[in-house]
Amino acid sequence: MSQSLADEPCEACTSEDEPLTEAEYADYLDELDDDVWTVVDDHHLEGTYAFEDFRDALEFTYEVGELAEEEWHHPDLHLAWGEARVELWTHKIDGLHKTDFVMAARMDRIHEEYASPE
Repeated sequence: MSQSLADEPCEACTSEDEPLTEAEYADYLDELDDDVWTVVDDHHLEGTYAFEDFRDALEFTYEVGELAEEEWHHPDLHLAWGEARVELWTHKIDGLHKTDFVMAARMDRIHEEYASPE
């Protein structure tokens, strides 16, 4: 069984690394929640997560903040009632790196904790 993207390490890039091209990131994007994530201008990931209320969105934002500190990879977070929006890219290379997709997959996993049972 292959390893989930969320289980892969967040490996820092170097300034010599190039941003991923669409052909390079397509498989990573396929592993993310397609109701949440899009790639904007081949530069960054944007995702919007829905929640039942403000408290859940706030708690999710806090958990993402803890993850970001742990991995030293910090997204832009926007909190509103019932939603949290995330923008994510690797500033060192001003574009997308595999680590951005690993972080997004980990955020998807965190969000699953807030999903309402059907």
